[in-house]
Amino acid sequence: MLFTALVIAVVVKTFLMQPFWIPSVSMEPTIQVNDRVMVNKLAYQIGDVSRGDVVVFQNPLEPEEEESIPEAVIRSVLEAVGIRTRGLDDLIKRVVALPGETVEIRDGELLIDGAALSESYTDGSFLPDFGPVEVEDGAVFVMGDNRDESFDSRRFGTIPLDDLIGRAFVIIWPFSNFGGL
Repeated sequence: MLFTALVIAVVVKTFLMQPFWIPSVSMEPTIQVNDRVMVNKLAYQIGDVSRGDVVVFQNPLEPEEEESIPEAVIRSVLEAVGIRTRGLDDLIKRVVALPGETVEIRDGELLIDGAALSESYTDGSFLPDFGPVEVEDGAVFVMGDNRDESFDSRRFGTIPLDDLIGRAFVIIWPFSNFGGL
């Protein structure tokens, strides 16, 4: 019985949904430090990314670790039972621009194809000028909601759609912060 539950947990975590721990202030005020969010790993296998989605992806500046199948299984089991958490190499940000769009920050405003983006979820900080940058096909431009404290596409460039782990859709812990994203 315990083995069956463990196998189900590993399958769900590997292919369907996974909790992620938030270690930084980059998504405040939407997501707080030490919150846990649930990520739908199928979201972009069966659907398209949209502006405003909160996405999880591996830090593009960190080398991808090669692991054997047994190492991947052990890691998945330890993560599924809560003994191990994902590392700091995973980032969570909001999609602000889609393939083919041009991103620019001018006079403190985020512009997409020259039009100001209405953003009720940001911390309201003043943004220094940036761009313009055109988002290439098959990629997205991401930014943290706490724009002053976010390591995002302004620093590391666009994120290929294939590198998205999934879409965060709910804060699950602490319970006082429980709610949809």
